[in-house]
Amino acid sequence: MRRARDEYEDTQSDIECARPEYRWAIYVFLIYLAGTICLGIYWSSAPAELNVRATTQHQLATLKIPVQTQWPKGVATTSTLISISETLLDKHGGYLTNDFSPPGIWLDNMSHWELGVITQVRDTTQILRSSLSQSNLKHDLDVDLQKAEVRFNFSDNSWGVPSTESQYRSGIEHLQKYNLRLLQAGAENAQFHVDAQHLNDYLAGVEQRLKILSQRLTASVGPNPNTDASAISMRQANAKKIVSALYTKTPWTQVDDIFYEARGSSWALIAVLQAVEIDFVDVLQNKRAQVSYEQIIRELKPTQDPVYSPMILNGDGFGFVANHSLTMASYLARAQAAISDCRRQLLVSTP
Repeated sequence: MRRARDEYEDTQSDIECARPEYRWAIYVFLIYLAGTICLGIYWSSAPAELNVRATTQHQLATLKIPVQTQWPKGVATTSTLISISETLLDKHGGYLTNDFSPPGIWLDNMSHWELGVITQVRDTTQILRSSLSQSNLKHDLDVDLQKAEVRFNFSDNSWGVPSTESQYRSGIEHLQKYNLRLLQAGAENAQFHVDAQHLNDYLAGVEQRLKILSQRLTASVGPNPNTDASAISMRQANAKKIVSALYTKTPWTQVDDIFYEARGSSWALIAVLQAVEIDFVDVLQNKRAQVSYEQIIRELKPTQDPVYSPMILNGDGFGFVANHSLTMASYLARAQAAISDCRRQLLVSTP
């Protein structure tokens, strides 16, 4: 019995004395792992809702423009678009989609949130270039807006040369040049047209984007009809029935990705809509559409409520488990309906 105890003590002593650097390596790895997990949690927190008037004043200060209570038309929208883009790049952890090391590479929810934000930036820049900066009679494209649109449509996951961040910052610089020309008195080459038709064009694009997001979210419980033209064209040789590609269901591994993409898109859209309201306030009041317009923003704000569940759930019907995707889709659908009401009001002739 004593011999067995001595052998046990000798074995423990050998373990404690053998290769202590291995133990230090394990300790260092565990500390590194705990640190990256804590840092990842910190980086996963989305930025707070933007204060449109405060961000506009900040952009004016950046351009060394004196503080103003009223701005030329288009300045609020452009300044907010710039602030959204800067927030995307300068938030906690910076831009994470193109990270290839921990913890950024693990944070797929935040990378899809960023995708939703950049999608709204691209949509708004596109409508600025193609509609809001052009009159109905003259179609001279703004050079800075053209360049900004190209930069923002650069690949969202490039970490080489050029990197995604450098291209997006270049797009921000071109928006700032356009914004400065709007602020300069007599700068006829910088245009921003505020009338019911241009606002209707912008809201039509927003409505279509929300429709697409709603369809993708509701596909979590699929199968839903896939209205994509490429899928519709795929038919069997006998042309008697549509192939299964016409019906899609979101894989369970992508449910949270689409949810956070919609959440990021809504975060950016709320700020842009508030800025557009400032620029088009006269149109909304003349058309008696301000109430319906504000309803759009109210319907979108619940999309930013805290998510208390540790994961995005995908319950079915009236089951025991919630379905976060369908909840998000309902908010977007209600905002979409509010946009339809507002657009109808805009098209009504003012008595």
